[in-house]
Amino acid sequence: MLARVLSSAILGINAYLIEVEVDIQHGLPAWITVGLPDTVVKESKERIRSAIKNCGYYFPTDKITVNLAPASQRKEGSAFDLPIALGILAASGQIKTEILKEYVFLGELSLDGRIKPVNGILPVALCVRKEGLKGLIVPKGNVAEAAIIPDIEVMAVDNLPQVVDFLNNQIDLPKASLNIEEVFNIEQDSQIDFQEVKGQVYAKRALEIAAAGGHNVLMIGPPGAGKTMLARRLPTILPLLTFEEALETTRIYSVAGLLPQGQALITIRPFRAPHHTISDAGLVGGGQTPKPGEVTLAHNGVLFLDELPEFKRHVLEALRQPLEDGIVTVARVGATVTYPARFMLVCAMNPCPCGFLGDSKHQCTCSYLQIQRYRAKVSGPLLDRIDIHIEVPAVSYQDLNQISEGESSKEIRKRVEAARDIQKKRFAKKGIYCNAQMNSKLVNTFCVLDNAGKKLLETAMEKLGLSARAYTRILKIARTIADLEGEKNILSQHIAEAIQYRTLDREMS
Repeated sequence: MLARVLSSAILGINAYLIEVEVDIQHGLPAWITVGLPDTVVKESKERIRSAIKNCGYYFPTDKITVNLAPASQRKEGSAFDLPIALGILAASGQIKTEILKEYVFLGELSLDGRIKPVNGILPVALCVRKEGLKGLIVPKGNVAEAAIIPDIEVMAVDNLPQVVDFLNNQIDLPKASLNIEEVFNIEQDSQIDFQEVKGQVYAKRALEIAAAGGHNVLMIGPPGAGKTMLARRLPTILPLLTFEEALETTRIYSVAGLLPQGQALITIRPFRAPHHTISDAGLVGGGQTPKPGEVTLAHNGVLFLDELPEFKRHVLEALRQPLEDGIVTVARVGATVTYPARFMLVCAMNPCPCGFLGDSKHQCTCSYLQIQRYRAKVSGPLLDRIDIHIEVPAVSYQDLNQISEGESSKEIRKRVEAARDIQKKRFAKKGIYCNAQMNSKLVNTFCVLDNAGKKLLETAMEKLGLSARAYTRILKIARTIADLEGEKNILSQHIAEAIQYRTLDREMS
């Protein structure tokens, strides 16, 4: 007898329907799984056999053929345990088949029939709604993220007998409900705040400008100056996530298996800080079966690269596509997937190998050649994509001992959000949402200078020997500074401040 059960699989961060076909024929006992299953799917037969028997159901001793369609896509993971088990029970006449075609089933089976949570439920729920199906039956640990999607029935199950009784119309499963507005608007009390940063007024101002315009940042300073501390607090001054951004971020973390169990939605911006020993596949995604990398996990948030010159050069070069396009494409023999990767890049490095170049309290022991080699580890094309370069000096005792507190993250964020609102209106029909994303045409349109501004920039270009790259970056930064002040036009003081945020260009001149 033949039975069909609907399930789903993930490609990138999107889901597609899988039809699980189970055919039982008389013959020698055998189990064959076709449709490009991976090792985990092949091993599921032992879990399913034990679960069915331990729950008191009959397991056929005939030839069982399981097909996962479409057969052209590779199937992986343990989420097919439940639909395959239901297919066997349906093909052997132990459950009714009328409801099977209306729902999608997912779940990993334990040997005693309990159903365990799996990854990627949120994209599956979106797929169920798109395909016009009635609903989704998921493990109890996944019900919160599935219930975010309206217009579909979401039911949580604990074990295999519960699903069987539901399909045989012996019990009704409660439909999960979730107050999406309440979940999304939960006040996230951050454990960190800009108020805790002592001194570093210049660096904090630069990060506020970076947050307001979506600019990438490079911080240069000695060990212990507070570069990491500043970077970790940057997400607290970024605009709050919109619901669409939260949904997209949650999809990524759901697919990657990083969504905390029972959490419905990620409502704070991600902050990712990979170690400098990371591989290119770990950073941008990849593997034999493509998985999201750190640039995708930082989508809608911040990617922080500490000790920038210590990263392998080919790893840093892999950042160029996602920084330029906001996506990363991973091509493998089995599949080509595209992941979103729109993030703010924040980097930190020492000014020299020993870290004390320019420090008044410590003497630098590096030669000029050593310093040049150290800085040359970061390529020009990568620096070309970083708008703001700032020096972060060592903090003085007076600053550390000050009693008065600085501005809180909440206060700074209000100014950042006001500047972002100006940019959203400016770029409403341009396909971008912040100043950092402007191309040359948009820079020429929205970064018009008055005579005083032109003269000041011309003088800076000549005396400091600034490059064409620095020229464009200065205009973008100046536009953001003007937005923070609510100015329609870029004034000479905005240009003067913007020039200060191109440290490396000024040093190379």
